[in-house]
Amino acid sequence: MEYSADEFDVIVIGAGIMGSSTAYQTAKRDQKTLLLEQFDFLHHHGSSHGESRTIRATYPEDYYTPLVLESYKLWQEAESEIGYNVYFKAHHLDMAPANNKVLHAIVESCGKNSVPFRVMNRDQLDREFSGRVRIPEDWVAVATEHGGVIKPTKAVSMFQTLALQNGAVLRDNMEVKGVERDGVRGGVWVCTENGERFWGKKCVVTVGAWTTKLVKTVGGIELPMQPLETAVCYWRIKEGHEGGFAIGGDFPTFASYGDNYIYGTPSLEYPGLIKVAVHGGCPCDPDKRPWGPGNPLAPNTLTPLKEWIEGRFSGMVDSGGPVATQTQLCMYSMTPDEDFVIDFLGGEFGKDVVVGGGFSDHGFKLSPVVGRILADLALSGEAQGVELKHFRIARFQENPKGNVKDFL
Repeated sequence: MEYSADEFDVIVIGAGIMGSSTAYQTAKRDQKTLLLEQFDFLHHHGSSHGESRTIRATYPEDYYTPLVLESYKLWQEAESEIGYNVYFKAHHLDMAPANNKVLHAIVESCGKNSVPFRVMNRDQLDREFSGRVRIPEDWVAVATEHGGVIKPTKAVSMFQTLALQNGAVLRDNMEVKGVERDGVRGGVWVCTENGERFWGKKCVVTVGAWTTKLVKTVGGIELPMQPLETAVCYWRIKEGHEGGFAIGGDFPTFASYGDNYIYGTPSLEYPGLIKVAVHGGCPCDPDKRPWGPGNPLAPNTLTPLKEWIEGRFSGMVDSGGPVATQTQLCMYSMTPDEDFVIDFLGGEFGKDVVVGGGFSDHGFKLSPVVGRILADLALSGEAQGVELKHFRIARFQENPKGNVKDFL
């Protein structure tokens, strides 16, 4: 189909990691694609910048693991096309009290999805990592080969470059104010703040923390997504031990379940520092962030984090306090059940507008497969080989809390 300069097969709104991955997918399939971003490309206002993200296949929800396994392949495929790496391989370690329901669900999910794993007690873990990682006597650890670290800003740039190389049109500083149904020819009109209008056969909305606002404006739907502003902490590895915690060796990405959900990565972005942080943050309005020096880590969060580091790393990491805290680094869009929203907007738009959002602090690793799914939905009306029932918008009408999870 021949289109004019302002007409496209697919218009993707939002050029963070999900939108950039989607634009890459649609452009790669020879669809005339427009990718719009309200700020500069590679900006620091949203959820897709920074120095590192964890990738892991160990999920208590068994429907995520197949998506992660596909994402590993898609990350490597994109890397082969661009010619550089954004994914750095590591093993992964989950740890928790032996009776922890989340860890039990992770083991069940690994078994169901044929992910090889090992369960280790305190002594076995101590031998495995030569004392670098230790757990209490009544804890256990689950080790898998499916871990790793992704460089976020570099990954967004990769997908945008590949989209451009495949013929996509990229426009930044284009804030979208509305999407309107074209009742005459079908498709939609995407309207920007500066008065420009673009026609698209299909539209994909991937605007991160702005999803609730834009979806309400466009479709009148109230999505229960809460943007959170978070902080990432880096802790100093004591002199002489730096190599034992560095990426490229045997030190894993890790997650700890208990009173707090604590996660981290091997030393990569800052030599001699290791990232250890707490899942969560402070509610915020993405359009009214303070941008001040304040630290979203409350004292009741920082104290147990210090204690956790002292207890796990055998004194090899300084637990006195983080030496670098990137405050207001990133926003996460949290749903009540922490599951994604991947669905058609419906209503007057039918299947012409697809929404991807609510990635709840664990979506980045899955961006290649999410982009593939969103492209499938926009172009064919269904996603190949994926069950999307857990990601429906309608689940919140059935239960305001979303999906029910037995391990919580």
